[in-house]
Amino acid sequence: MKKELMLGNQAVARGLYEAGVTVVSSYPGTPSTEITEFISTYDDIYSEWAPNEKVAVEVAIGASIGGARSFAAMKHVGLNVAADPLYTASYTGVNGGLIVAVADDPGMHSSQNEQDSRHHAIASKLMMLEPADSQECKDFAKIGFELSEKFDTPVLLRLTTRISHSRSLVTVEDRVEPALKEFEKNPQKYVMMPAMAIKRHAIIEQRMLDIADWAETADINRVEINDGAKIGVIAAGICYQYAKEALGDKASYLKLGIVNPMPVKLIRDFAEKFDKVYVIEELDGIIETHCKVNGIDVIGKELFGYLGEFSQRIVAEKILGETKPSVATDLEIPPRPPVLCAGCPHRGVFYNLKKLKLNVSGDIGCYTLGALQPLGAIDSCICMGASVSALHGMNKARGDEFAANSVAVIGDSTFIHSGITGIIDIAYNKGISTVIVLDNSITGMTGHQQNPTTGYTIKNDPTVAVDLEALAKAVGFKRVRVVDPYNLAQTEQAIKEEIAQKEPSMIISRRPCALLKTVKHNPPLKVDADKCKGCKACMKIGCPAISMRDGKAVIDFTQCVGCDVCKQMCKFDAICGKEAN
Repeated sequence: MKKELMLGNQAVARGLYEAGVTVVSSYPGTPSTEITEFISTYDDIYSEWAPNEKVAVEVAIGASIGGARSFAAMKHVGLNVAADPLYTASYTGVNGGLIVAVADDPGMHSSQNEQDSRHHAIASKLMMLEPADSQECKDFAKIGFELSEKFDTPVLLRLTTRISHSRSLVTVEDRVEPALKEFEKNPQKYVMMPAMAIKRHAIIEQRMLDIADWAETADINRVEINDGAKIGVIAAGICYQYAKEALGDKASYLKLGIVNPMPVKLIRDFAEKFDKVYVIEELDGIIETHCKVNGIDVIGKELFGYLGEFSQRIVAEKILGETKPSVATDLEIPPRPPVLCAGCPHRGVFYNLKKLKLNVSGDIGCYTLGALQPLGAIDSCICMGASVSALHGMNKARGDEFAANSVAVIGDSTFIHSGITGIIDIAYNKGISTVIVLDNSITGMTGHQQNPTTGYTIKNDPTVAVDLEALAKAVGFKRVRVVDPYNLAQTEQAIKEEIAQKEPSMIISRRPCALLKTVKHNPPLKVDADKCKGCKACMKIGCPAISMRDGKAVIDFTQCVGCDVCKQMCKFDAICGKEAN
């Protein structure tokens, strides 16, 4: 059999392909995005970017009821958005197998919280599998469909950033093509009104007992006994890998492949063999709580805590009291905070918002970086779409004077995801909020995925594009205008005029992402050192292409895209084209 080095996310996609998945619908969210991107390379699978995670899961549920094996992927906060249909799908069960992958982000590498998605598995009464390397990512995706159909349940596949974005060898096999299951009308199973749902609840409780019995002897749970080891370790996912590297044969291991529902006898029999048993799990004490509820004495969160990612070093220090040797350097490494890219179209908007000293309700995306200095323009960031609704709430709470000095900012993809209902709320409830849609023609922060405003599908096929201006007017916004954020004066004037209105208004700041391959840039700019006064006005926009050297501004030609924003800020005409010295 052929073996390939694969990302965990790539391996999940391969497992879906080999298992004969038919329909895939997802919304991009780091660290889950690449699963669906890799799936889109398989032409015999239908794949799409949905407007949000709720829609994606509903599409997958519909495909499952229709008899096909289906799949949806999202990051952990996306599962919150998808929870409504997912929890009810637990009651309906499936026809064709259904897997929902959720990628948690311990350490918050690109997220606004550290929630543990295992709580969703428990609350929704769904089976959850957790792979520990790329091979298991592929294998668990395949077995997930078998288990989904065996137990008539959607299956959650839990990943974390380290599993999604690390590589290991994967055995590649051929695709199977399971026939579509018959679609039969069955309202008792699929129509979740109270009379039907009450009966289904009893079925779900029995299903959880049956899965727990299966988990006692399932191959995806593995006991590894090392002779002479006096301690035992219970772990799943990446924490199992950390434990193996840190402890080696000084411990024996119970590696759990299923983290909901978990076996009892298997864990108890393992724990009875050792003087001490440690549960190593990132974020919350889900496995630990399960053990203690069943009278199994383990050491867990009192030693490891609830915060961030673990590592081999942390495990060795906590359990063995050993500090592993590491390579040190006396070099002073400068900090490298995240920053909007050179030429980012959002920069001009945020510069003006700060200049006008406005209150800014922010949202999720690249533009969240507008909160950082020197721009420092965003005052709040909660979740996808919340900028619009939160601004409406603030304005209703504080009145017209506050509204006249406040705006919401939201990206085009995020606006489609969950901003539309916010502007409907504003218009319907007679709000006077000003919403700025930062339309950069792509889903930027997750790596340039298409969305319903771009006019292209996940496979880059042309399709209809949402008309943001027409949409805003259709829901009741009479004032809608488009500005070029590279034009600072035009943008500032538009903002001043719209916040002065006593009615809802929308400003669409339209300029493609500077990193798009289709964007043609102007030649890089230069600074005329003789004219430069070292006033640092150009530094106020926080462009990474601009720095100070010997008291003069300097532009890095390898980064500059010739957007002219800095040129508009220079009162001494020191910034000019390539002909400058």
